[in-house]
Amino acid sequence: MNKKFSVIICLLFALCSKSQLPNTDLWLFKIETDKLKQLDLKDPLNITNRDGYDNQPSFSADGKRIYYVSIREDKQADIYFYDLGLKKNVAFTKTRISEYSPTLTDDGASMASVVVEADSSQRIHFINMISGLDEKKFDMDSVGYYTFLNSDTVIYYKLTNPHSLRYYVRGTNEDKWLANYPIRTFKKINRHRFIFGIKDTASVNFYTYDFLLQKAQKYADYPSINEDILWHPTLGLIKSEENKLMRFDEDSQKWLVLFDLAPFQIKKITRFVFDPKNKLLVVVNNL
Repeated sequence: MNKKFSVIICLLFALCSKSQLPNTDLWLFKIETDKLKQLDLKDPLNITNRDGYDNQPSFSADGKRIYYVSIREDKQADIYFYDLGLKKNVAFTKTRISEYSPTLTDDGASMASVVVEADSSQRIHFINMISGLDEKKFDMDSVGYYTFLNSDTVIYYKLTNPHSLRYYVRGTNEDKWLANYPIRTFKKINRHRFIFGIKDTASVNFYTYDFLLQKAQKYADYPSINEDILWHPTLGLIKSEENKLMRFDEDSQKWLVLFDLAPFQIKKITRFVFDPKNKLLVVVNNL
């Protein structure tokens, strides 16, 4: 393994050697509403349930598949999916290069993924969902994480020194800086707004950015540097904190416990995602 490849993988995934591989499982829950109209988690199911790295889940648009990254005996990161109907895990890619952060494009025709190429470049590739062929990619290198704002604009985390948050516009080939020291997750609010976090040694400040106004606005802060968040269409900003999911309440300007997963023996949540109908929740349990 060359030095550049080792450094990039250490920074991005902390996966340089087998001893450093985090042992993670994907847990699936049903979301129900109780008599007090409070959300409740039911029917916990460990859908990977093995020693090793299973992480970075995302749902298909119809909610019938959960795509994720799995590292197995060959030490390559490949994309798998869990079929909710068949209750079965299936390999989606099996290549000599590593794929991370699988996300279906809005039209459902392609799977976007950060790919570590043979020369150690890290770019966003697009895998055809029918043929399985890796058909195209974006030119920008050193991509750590990404999210699509719309079909033309991608926000991405770049492995610069310091790490930076940037955006790329496909139609104009525009590639510009937004901020330094971002957390690794940043999420779309609508077609022109997204939310992101900037971390220091002890806390994260969250901001929304509006591309129409070209303006960032402070939204919230939290006194820890955990980096996993999402934007829920009705609940707003949600973040993980150890074995809890916390929701920021705009009215009270306070963080409230949305779900406490300690009763399910969840130790530390490092990723989480809701299905498109907000009836299912998948969390990554870091063992």
